[in-house]
Amino acid sequence: MLFSYFMRKVVRWQNLSRREHENKDYLDIDISKNLEENIKFFKLILGNSSDIKIHEFMFGDYCEFNGVLIYIDGLVDSSVITESILKPIMLNKNFKEDVIENFSIEDLQKCIICSGDIEKSSKYSDLLERCLSGNTILLVNGLSEGLIISTQSWQKRSVTEPQTESVVRGPREGFTEDFRTNTSLLRRRIKSPQFKMENMIIGRKTYTNICIAYIEGVVKPDVLKTLRSRLRSIDVDSIIDSSYVEEYIEDYPFSIFSTIGYSEKPDVIAAKVLEGRIAIVVEGSPFVLTVPMLFVESFQTAEDYYVRPIYASIIRMMRFLAYLIAIFAVPGFIALTTFHQELIPTTLLFTVANAREGTPFPALLEALIMVISFEILREAGLRLPRPIGQAISIVGALVMGEAAVSAGIVGAPLVISVAIAAVAGFIIPEQADSISILRIIMMILASALGGFGISMGFLGMLIHLSILEPFGIPYFASIKFSQDQQDSFVRLPLWIMKDRPDELAYIDDTRKKTFIPPNEENDNNIKK
Repeated sequence: MLFSYFMRKVVRWQNLSRREHENKDYLDIDISKNLEENIKFFKLILGNSSDIKIHEFMFGDYCEFNGVLIYIDGLVDSSVITESILKPIMLNKNFKEDVIENFSIEDLQKCIICSGDIEKSSKYSDLLERCLSGNTILLVNGLSEGLIISTQSWQKRSVTEPQTESVVRGPREGFTEDFRTNTSLLRRRIKSPQFKMENMIIGRKTYTNICIAYIEGVVKPDVLKTLRSRLRSIDVDSIIDSSYVEEYIEDYPFSIFSTIGYSEKPDVIAAKVLEGRIAIVVEGSPFVLTVPMLFVESFQTAEDYYVRPIYASIIRMMRFLAYLIAIFAVPGFIALTTFHQELIPTTLLFTVANAREGTPFPALLEALIMVISFEILREAGLRLPRPIGQAISIVGALVMGEAAVSAGIVGAPLVISVAIAAVAGFIIPEQADSISILRIIMMILASALGGFGISMGFLGMLIHLSILEPFGIPYFASIKFSQDQQDSFVRLPLWIMKDRPDELAYIDDTRKKTFIPPNEENDNNIKK
């Protein structure tokens, strides 16, 4: 029975592959010189969709030429079609009947149509793909080529401050769902001619535009080659969001740690590209991906580089401390109360014992009840409308915590531990998933082996992190002892950080020339 099931799957896969191959060959043919045949072909492929517009018209001194415009209503600007395409063609009086044999599509492209973005193609597949992306197709009877005219226009969200990465000081622009808006936001910040953008289309049904942006000479060629290869190997029906691309190109899909960075802020993406990373812009997504990602990136924020270095360094070290607290606060409480009571001060031990007196469950089960309840409340707060979600998450946590303690289900010290761990986890949102999983794993180890279990779990976590090499770059690259320490646990002044990160930069690895901070003596020397 298992063999029969396997054979059915193989046959189905072969049929699907053959069908896709036939469809591709069917579309990848040259268009006909007969306009009626071309119109019938587009109607056959596009069907009777109400938003497909096929506008036939005639032009020339005696209407001796026949043409057609094919476009998607709602994806184009009708005024551009009228003013830049139809009027210049139909009002032009230079078309003569005796030159019909010498008339070419280039005459329309270069001399008549008023548009800054016009391409010609002789393939049905190219014309169809560009038409479905919001362009207008122009076909003329007797010509074996068509024009692809850029008339894209649709409703889009304006550039606003991203809600997931708010700052007190610094740029407040955020990416949107519009593809060209996102690429222009990057180009405005990096005006170097070495800044390259490569476009490709992925998705047999969605035809999603994807752009990889990098600085030539700064990015490592091996990383760029690997990324290109992985993107071109993606053969799926749809790419709806950048998270789809992330899952297809990441090195360790079963790791709890993310190895691909993302951000909604153009200044953050531009700064990462300037260090030697590659940005991946996906049409329809406000989140731009960056590869390769290092572990330390989760503890860096855009505002670190807009405030004083000393304050930024203190806040960054606090984030590392909060990460450890979020993972080990609850497991540590379980280990101390279950195995290592002698490590608790006597007064605090009596307080904890009185609080736990009468609770019917062991420490592990109490902690699981509270942690799972917190995760449920957090998920409810995220999924519900914002005003209701915030009220439920706050009031629910207070009511449930107070009710659980009053009912004797859990002790008050455990509630405090879970609350501290939860608040600490909010400081590092990029690692929220790994924190939740690691916390439960450490809780189980702490309940079984106490402090030794926590040590084993921490050692296993470090071993796992040390073997991660996204796109061939060590995940712990910025943690090792090197010049990268200038921007890892602390953030030194910008004039000290002379070179780009060792593991990321290629040939152009120098950020700036030697700089001496200004002081009174230097100012006097300059004046002299």
